Amino acid sequence: MVDQLTGTLFPVANDVKIQVEFDLAEISEYRLIGYETRALKREGFNNDKVDAGDIGAGHQVTALYEITPIGSSAQRTSPLRYDKRQDTTIPGEIGFVALRYKQPGTDQSEGIETPITRDNIGDDGDLQFAAAIAGFGQLLRDPRYLGNWGWNAAIDLANNARGADRFDYRAAAITLMRLAQSLNTT
Repeated sequence: MVDQLTGTLFPVANDVKIQVEFDLAEISEYRLIGYETRALKREGFNNDKVDAGDIGAGHQVTALYEITPIGSSAQRTSPLRYDKRQDTTIPGEIGFVALRYKQPGTDQSEGIETPITRDNIGDDGDLQFAAAIAGFGQLLRDPRYLGNWGWNAAIDLANNARGADRFDYRAAAITLMRLAQSLNTT
């Protein structure tokens, strides 16, 4: 608790907002996993009067998107007639991320922007563990998006991405996943 409490005492960024846009010529479908209750209207992103979340010292935030590339057999919806903007496609980009935040004690936000390319989509252990936890949450809430991916796959992914786990938080999460699996009757 001490580790988590001290991070909330010293905010390093206030009213943090993230906006992600995908190139419709590359990505046919996407959905944000989690954060459904924190979604802002598009016009709220640049409005400094719209309140958003704070980030404390030593904390990080991970936003996971499930994406379906054009032509994938995993596509769940029919393509739209006017959904591709080939004339605006930038080679190598599949999306764009914009972040706005306020320095503590200020009222004016600052911004950071960067393209998303196939090369900068992470596959490190932390992201894999986050994906396992997101999959676990989806199994608990509504597994319809997961296809054949189930409890064993979630637990295996978490185990393989466990890493150093200095405080055994990840081990505890895996234990919780196994307990949920044993209680799941469907």
